[in-house]
Amino acid sequence: MIREFRTLFVSSALGVAVACTGLAQTPGPAPAQIDRASAYYNFAMGHMYAELADNYAYRSEYVDKAIEHYKAALKADPGAGMVSEELTDLYIRAGKLADAVSEADEMLKRNPASLEAHRMLGRIYARLIQDPQQNRVNQERLRQAIEQYRMIAEQDPKDLDAWLVLGRLYKIAQKSEEAEKVYKKALELDPDNEYALSGLVLVYSDLGDNKKAVEMSRRLAEQNPNPRTLRALAKAYEDIDDYADAVQTLRRILALDPHDVEINTDLAEDLLHTKDLDGALKIFGELAEADPKDPGPQLHLSQIYLQKRDYPKAREAEDRALAIEPGDLNIRFNDVNLLAAEGKYTDAIARLKPILDSTAKPTYAPREQSDRAELLDELGRLYRLTENYQLAAGTFQEMAALDANSAAWSAAQLIDTYREAKEFDKAEKEAEAAGKKYPDDRTVKATRASLLADLGRTEEAAALAKQLLNGKDDREVYKDLVEIYDKGKKFTELAQTLDALDKLSVSDPEKAEVLFMRGARFEKMQNLDLAEAAFRKALEINPKFASALNYLGYMLADRNVRLAEARELIQRAVDIEPANGPFLDSLGWVEFRLGKLDQAEIDLRQALEHVRRDPTVNDHLGDVYFQKGRLKEAITQWEISLREWRLSAIADLDPVEMEKVQKKLDDARVRLAKEGGTVPPPPR
Repeated sequence: MIREFRTLFVSSALGVAVACTGLAQTPGPAPAQIDRASAYYNFAMGHMYAELADNYAYRSEYVDKAIEHYKAALKADPGAGMVSEELTDLYIRAGKLADAVSEADEMLKRNPASLEAHRMLGRIYARLIQDPQQNRVNQERLRQAIEQYRMIAEQDPKDLDAWLVLGRLYKIAQKSEEAEKVYKKALELDPDNEYALSGLVLVYSDLGDNKKAVEMSRRLAEQNPNPRTLRALAKAYEDIDDYADAVQTLRRILALDPHDVEINTDLAEDLLHTKDLDGALKIFGELAEADPKDPGPQLHLSQIYLQKRDYPKAREAEDRALAIEPGDLNIRFNDVNLLAAEGKYTDAIARLKPILDSTAKPTYAPREQSDRAELLDELGRLYRLTENYQLAAGTFQEMAALDANSAAWSAAQLIDTYREAKEFDKAEKEAEAAGKKYPDDRTVKATRASLLADLGRTEEAAALAKQLLNGKDDREVYKDLVEIYDKGKKFTELAQTLDALDKLSVSDPEKAEVLFMRGARFEKMQNLDLAEAAFRKALEINPKFASALNYLGYMLADRNVRLAEARELIQRAVDIEPANGPFLDSLGWVEFRLGKLDQAEIDLRQALEHVRRDPTVNDHLGDVYFQKGRLKEAITQWEISLREWRLSAIADLDPVEMEKVQKKLDDARVRLAKEGGTVPPPPR
């Protein structure tokens, strides 16, 4: 305000008139005797000398003359706020802080209730809050500033500026509740005050009351809709995960400036949160075309194509981003994710380890810890996918030691590692330890419940999972319960859980997911007509629902009916997820049913590259080898299948299937002996 005033002030009648207006309108009680003519003259002279001091490196003769005239103006009119402000500002700029404090103290001695003295001290202390040497807030100066502005607000409750400054000081002091009260006082004086509304947005964000933050942001944007207030409103919507309203708000900004790159980027990212992949793809495509040397849009394009499972286009965009910025960690990490999605797990590990090595440090800042924990988490999962379970376990343990905030998640991943390794004793031991160490962690509880289901302890698993029902995340909990009851073959409870899940399913993908689960339940109950109807209904909603395509196709192939249709359904699933081992197994199985043994062998061997511990895949490959007359190889596959069955979780054991495999194995051994062959040793 002071500097804006100076740009208007000139040594002329007009300038003096402007100055006089500012003096006359200063709030606060006025003394009985005021010499306005002397005040105006000395203020003008003080201002002139202050300008000379600014222009000539604060030479003492100009500074002293300015101070002398400002003091004379204040003596003539002690209530002249503009004079006090300029005098304080000059003291601070000229480095005469001690003099400023002394001046204010003298004013308080003459008049203990002097508002101008408190204002001078308040401004001084507020200017000294930031300690440049320590690069932190000077808590003593902050306390002193709050004290002065609180006195000002108490003595002059209508001083809007005092309330606003006090609110900001409380915010700096992290006293959010006091800041809220003060800003509300300011709004009583000026209901649409932009600074008070902006302050309350920050205060409510600190208090975690995002709904009130949105309310204040909305009022602010309605009062003064400009890019700044609208962006603040969009940010508030994002904080409560209301991305649809955030998108609409950002579009209002773009209506004012369609070419704002930052807002376009924010809009595209929010569109991703609303699952509008095509909308985001269009914007990032335009940004990439507008600036071909910016790797950001290329990275986003690759990530979107990855979500759409269009791996060739994802690879093209990723390679362009790498060519522009080969050292960027986000781009390199996206390369790892893409390789993993393509099923190239060994290559992904080879790309990820150098990232970890190059960013290794003796100690890490909190943000660095969480970033490194994310990299270790991905490495551990990749080790699991390549069946390097010992390395996976070690990686998750390293992750827990590195970042305390990731320790509970690491514990859950360690449990899952031992589950996938079929080392259920170790998994159970880790689950018990994690349950005691992190009794309230939702991920640990969910993982323990899943393990209990594996172990055939269905009721315990369900009871533990139900503890997670909280009215907010219930849909995910019911999905876990579906899996638990499915493993325990508790079909009545499963049906009830599906009904509850259906009520919480709003979007088309969610509804299709429930139909898929119903179809799986019907299939396991051997009600195949209802199963097929459920799968087809799910596919009507989402024709690219890969799991539904695969399940329906496999069900037909397993019954040896409508094989051409079965193959077409499964092929569509594989086209969507080409690195999915179970889908490739289904494709191999339908090829076997069609008598295409060579292609069946190719598909099944490829399936084993992605799921090496699935007894069904080995069983299917054994059938292919047997039909091709390769008895020894068939025997080996069936022996592996039986071994994996015996190592399986209790809930996954299928005595009927195991008996079928055992009979095929025994018959093959007898036939091989009759033909004079040597039975191969059991696989290790």
